[in-house]
Amino acid sequence: QVQLVESGGGLVQAGGSLRLSCAASGHTLSSYAMGWFRQAPGKEREFVAAINWSGNTYYFGSVKGRFTISRDNAKNTVYLQMNNLKAEDTADYNCAAARLFVATNLRQYDYWGQGTQVTVSS
Repeated sequence: QVQLVESGGGLVQAGGSLRLSCAASGHTLSSYAMGWFRQAPGKEREFVAAINWSGNTYYFGSVKGRFTISRDNAKNTVYLQMNNLKAEDTADYNCAAARLFVATNLRQYDYWGQGTQVTVSS
């Protein structure tokens, strides 16, 4: 069983930055694909970014060039650096772990954190 805890969310002005962290316990993350998803009020949860075992990264179209996912296996932590934030990035952000080499679909993920709220004021 993998437990995931997100942190780093908050209120930021448009154009600002935040770094989300996802700390894992219960199992080493090095053999899991990791992803970030978000859900805005009234909308479905959507894929944001993923990273595979090798460190290759994948991004949802609107965040490309602004968000960066990374992992530190020694710290068992995954990060999401978010720059040039926009009002439409406002959402609850969850990290997730999949027992796969790579995963970009939420149905592929096995473990989820509780989420951290990101609010971007315009």
